[in-house]
Amino acid sequence: MPQDLAIVLLSGGMDSCVTAALAARQHELALLHVSYGQRTAERERRAFEQIADFYQITRRLVCSLDHLKAIGGSSLTDDTIPVADAALESPEIPASYVPFRNAHLLSIAVSWGEVIGARKIFIGAVEQDSSGYPDCRQAFYDAFQRAVELGTKPQTRLEIVTPLIRLRKSEIVRRGVELGAPFHLTWSCYRNSDVACGRCDSCVLRMRAFAQAGVKDPIPYVSDPGPGDGT
Repeated sequence: MPQDLAIVLLSGGMDSCVTAALAARQHELALLHVSYGQRTAERERRAFEQIADFYQITRRLVCSLDHLKAIGGSSLTDDTIPVADAALESPEIPASYVPFRNAHLLSIAVSWGEVIGARKIFIGAVEQDSSGYPDCRQAFYDAFQRAVELGTKPQTRLEIVTPLIRLRKSEIVRRGVELGAPFHLTWSCYRNSDVACGRCDSCVLRMRAFAQAGVKDPIPYVSDPGPGDGT
């Protein structure tokens, strides 16, 4: 039986990498990467291409949303807003939140999916154990699914799939290890493109996840956390 075609939103980070590994078990993949003027755009693009090569996926779409940088409002896209050190216990939405970014990414995926006949769109959003971005909640994806159903052709059947949404980051690491996901090719740091800073939200969440999973993180950090550091 031919496999259904699925689009995977692949940023180049660990969550999207594990999402691709999960989707590849049952689907033919098409990979979508979107740059939006973030500080580490070139490094993330390189991670995307290397992961795509690892899985031998030739159907790739790379898009740019430069207007998100022009709009600003996020430390990832506005150079005048510093990328803060991690404050994982804070109830506030962090300055790294890019306003309504995931809606833009999904809109591209839906348009592409209609054209190429995809049946699913996979996105590695995480609601549990994350930075608390509002567009990473399951309720958001449920609402967007309804918009897809209302705004596409009657014969279009596109399902948004969020396989990691309820998992802890450490569980994602363990799942990735089981699947042989190429964590060594991924990039998560919000600040740097050479050696990960180890201090931003994304780095600290990743470091803690690997430590709690009891797995050595294969990428270097400015300050190596060492084995068993549950930062």
